[in-house]
Amino acid sequence: MKFVRDTWLIFENQMRLLLRNPVWVLVGVFQPVMYLLLFAPLLRPALQVSTDAEAYEIFVPGMLVMLAIFGGLFQGFGLIAELRAGVIERSRVTPVSRLALLLGRTLRDVVSLVAQAVIITLLALIFDLRVFLGNLLLAYLMLALIALMTSALSYGVALRVRSEDALAPLMNTVAQPVLLLSGILLPLTYAPGWLQNVAEWNPFSWAVDGTRALFRGDLGAPEVWQGLAITAVLAVLAVVWAAREFARSVR
Repeated sequence: MKFVRDTWLIFENQMRLLLRNPVWVLVGVFQPVMYLLLFAPLLRPALQVSTDAEAYEIFVPGMLVMLAIFGGLFQGFGLIAELRAGVIERSRVTPVSRLALLLGRTLRDVVSLVAQAVIITLLALIFDLRVFLGNLLLAYLMLALIALMTSALSYGVALRVRSEDALAPLMNTVAQPVLLLSGILLPLTYAPGWLQNVAEWNPFSWAVDGTRALFRGDLGAPEVWQGLAITAVLAVLAVVWAAREFARSVR
């Protein structure tokens, strides 16, 4: 019970800080909305689909995964600011669980990113996107696992490098191949065979395929459960590793 209470206290405090300055939620939505308005209309002729709804059914799930990946990977910058301000240092004298210090923050990030995903989905409905509510909730679960994994990784790396100058190029170096090899903007079915083979080793490509299957209403597609299983395992591993980094930094 103490661990749950500690996690809730950290989460509540982090959410309070976020809600005091909600502009960051809107900033996070801005880029995906620009893709939705300015890039997605190009997809119907490019993908040779018959309706705009089909094009958005392909594009919106990939964009939501992109939001979860990038939104999570860059959360470490806030932690570095807390390190510099002595917030993490002062945590040493508190009885709060070290794992709770991590989970409270990552859960805040998950809630923030899912809220942004809901906003983007509602906007996509204007463009005739249609998806079953149950499938949509399962897709949000996939996004939450991705956000949990990438956020935990970002915090762990931030504790290691302790510098924005090192974190920024490192995260960008990781994010670029992840983006290109996950079929976020265009399905990898249009890629040459060698590129599809390489992409199979990218766990995010499984998440994108699974999310697209949910949006098109194919709940029984193997990509859905494979994507959920892979992201869940990686999220647990990322949280365990990042928690160890917190334990080393706060003791």
